[in-house]
Amino acid sequence: MSLQGSGFAGFANPVDPSPAELRAWAHDPGSVPLDQLPPDWDLLVTGDHLVATLFDLAMDPTCPARRFALHCLYIYAADSIRTKFRAHSKRKLMKMLDRAESDGDEQLLFWAHNSRALQARPELFDYHDWCEGGLVRRHRRIG
Repeated sequence: MSLQGSGFAGFANPVDPSPAELRAWAHDPGSVPLDQLPPDWDLLVTGDHLVATLFDLAMDPTCPARRFALHCLYIYAADSIRTKFRAHSKRKLMKMLDRAESDGDEQLLFWAHNSRALQARPELFDYHDWCEGGLVRRHRRIG
């Protein structure tokens, strides 16, 4: 059974969605508009529990919520790097960057490049770009 086209019935707990709920919502984001979700929902879902799901959604060019997933990957990378990998595993981030570089399209390549640039030069961090979607809305390489 495909989640695409099946409609999304809602979150049991929007503050802590399951990977299946997030995936179902991403394929029908109009079912629960972002402005009806808790404040800073992007920050709430951007953690180790859902990052693999977010990565898969960002890798899917047909996903209606792909930009949201990519935005969350920028948050995850910045949080990882800026905390010197205390917040998230360096190994996990590096595996996603490697996969983005080998299998991703231009948007994922920019994310990987920008994440590696931030790791090399932490002063490149700009809150608007990394946490408010600036690098998703205006794709560019930094550094």
